Amino acid sequence: MNNKLKLFIAAVTMLAFNCSCKHTPQTLTINITPEAGTSYKAGDVVKVSPGISGGKIDSVVYLLDSVRFTSRTDTAAITLKTDTMPLGVKLITARVYQGSQPQEASTNIVLLAAKAPEELTYKVVKVFPHDTSSYTEGLLYQDGYLYESGGGYLTPPAGEPADGQSSLRKVDLNTGKVVQKVLDPPTIFGEGISIVGDKIIQLTWKSKIGYVYDKTTFKLLSTFTNNIGAEGWGMCFDGSKLYMDDSTNRIWFINKDKWQTTGYIDVYDDKKPIDSINELEYIDGKLYANVYLTDNIIVIDPKTGAVLQTINLTNLYPEDERPPNANVLNGIAYDAVNKRIFITGKKWPHLYQVEFVKK
Repeated sequence: MNNKLKLFIAAVTMLAFNCSCKHTPQTLTINITPEAGTSYKAGDVVKVSPGISGGKIDSVVYLLDSVRFTSRTDTAAITLKTDTMPLGVKLITARVYQGSQPQEASTNIVLLAAKAPEELTYKVVKVFPHDTSSYTEGLLYQDGYLYESGGGYLTPPAGEPADGQSSLRKVDLNTGKVVQKVLDPPTIFGEGISIVGDKIIQLTWKSKIGYVYDKTTFKLLSTFTNNIGAEGWGMCFDGSKLYMDDSTNRIWFINKDKWQTTGYIDVYDDKKPIDSINELEYIDGKLYANVYLTDNIIVIDPKTGAVLQTINLTNLYPEDERPPNANVLNGIAYDAVNKRIFITGKKWPHLYQVEFVKK
C-alpha cells in the first residue's frame, strides 16, 4: 500500500471518528420543580421548572400522570392549571430530548380541595323501627321498600368473629319487618348493594366475589370476580355507572354490565385525604358517604373527589345510649320520588328520616 493511500485511509478514519463524537448525546443533569409532595389547592396554577445542565437540548415534553400535555424547545418554565383536575397525587414528568435519546425527571404534587367543606346539621323528620340483627353494610330504598345488605360471618376465617350470617333483605319501611331474605354463604361477609334495572348487585368484603340477584325473586343469577380495589365496601348507582369504594379514600367508576373499571376519584378535603369511605348513596348529582368508625357523613363531588359538605351526627343516637351490640353509623338510602333521606347504623334499633340543613 503506497503512502498516499495510507494517508487517505487515515484521514477518512479521523473524519468518521470526529463526526461520530459530534453526534453522541451528552449526559444531561435534569432537575424539576416543584419539590415532590408539595400541596396545592384546586384552582392554583402550578409553575413547573426544569433545571437542565450538561448540553444543548432539542425539546422538552411534559407529561401529567404519564399523559402528554405540552412541550417546548427551551427550558423555560411552564404552567399547569388545576381548576378542573380530579384531586390527589399528580405525577409530573419532564422528558428531555437530545438527539433521539430522551432522558426524564419526575416530581409530584398533591392537589387538595379548593376550600374547607361546608358544615351542615340535620333535622329528624321521622323515626322508623330497624331490625337489630342487621349489621348494615348496604342500604337502598325503592318502590316503598328498603333493600338491605347485612354483613357477618357464620363460618369465619381465622382471626374473625362468628357474628351472624350475611344476607340480602327486603324490608317494610314502616314496620322494620323483613318481608324477603336470602342468606349468603356462611364463609362470605356481605357488603354494599346497588339496584341496576331488575337486578341487585351485592359486594363481599375480602372474598373478591360479587353476587347478582333477581330483584323480585332474590334468586341468585350469577357471580363475578371483583379484583377492583383493595376490598369490597360501599356501592351506589347513578343510573349510568356504578361507584365502589374499597376501604381507602378511592372511589372507583365501574361499568354496570361488564364490571370493568372506567376511572376513579380520590377523596380529599382542603387538608388531607379522607380514608375509610364506606356506604354510598347517589343523591341529586352528588355522592353521600359514611366515614367508617365515625358519626360523619360527607358529600363528595363525583367529578373531582372534593368534599363539599360534612354532617356530624354524633347526637343522633349517642354512643353511650346504644346497647352493646349496636355498632357505628352506617347506611344511607334515598327516596328519589319523595326526596326523603334515611340513615341508620349497624344493628341499630332505629332508622331515621332526616333533612340536612345549613347551620
